[in-house]
Amino acid sequence: DVLAEERITKALKLNFPDALVFGEEAYARDNSLVDGLAEAELAFIIDPVDGTLNFVKGLPLFGTILSVTRKGETIAGLIYDPLNNTFLMASKGAGAHQLFGDGDMRRIHTAPPVSISEMSGVLCWMFYPPEIRARIAPNLVKLSTFHAVNCSVFDYWMAATGSAHFTANFCGMYWDHLAGTLIHSEAGGYNAHFDGTPYNGRGEPANVLCAPDKDSWEAVKREILGLS
Repeated sequence: DVLAEERITKALKLNFPDALVFGEEAYARDNSLVDGLAEAELAFIIDPVDGTLNFVKGLPLFGTILSVTRKGETIAGLIYDPLNNTFLMASKGAGAHQLFGDGDMRRIHTAPPVSISEMSGVLCWMFYPPEIRARIAPNLVKLSTFHAVNCSVFDYWMAATGSAHFTANFCGMYWDHLAGTLIHSEAGGYNAHFDGTPYNGRGEPANVLCAPDKDSWEAVKREILGLS
């Protein structure tokens, strides 16, 4: 994580010397690095190895996330699957795309809305508190399928490309969700915090639910998360 972040930071600062650049590892050492993010004309936020536990266990479910903001607004996002040398990327207002290692690029779209019983969901299960797991667990039988990959890269990858209908994360920081929420929105989806407020650059509150449209979002919130 540390070495990857150092290399990415160095490359970004070389090309964008005036930009604010920080990542998960640097933030862990110095929380003040986010100071000025809301005012920065250009900022890059790095998650060098998302899904670190999967990486350590030898599971091929990890990757890199890069978010680009201007005055606190996410204007571009990139998610990278290094084992397949494939990217998801989006810039605000320009749609979302998948870039393959051979240079082929394709527009991506979220799944069409379906009933709860037909839905496939992705929950970052390991980060849900036990009392919330207990509330949600009985509701999972309502779904067609349910996945817990415990990696924001693939949570958003599945939701943005239509491989899953929704993803719901209980926690996370800037680097976990800024790129993914933009890519998901640009792919045609609807996402917001559990309380219905738009996902914001501060990541407050630290949760986010993504679905194909607002009606699907409301249905998942009510039927699966058990929230009114």
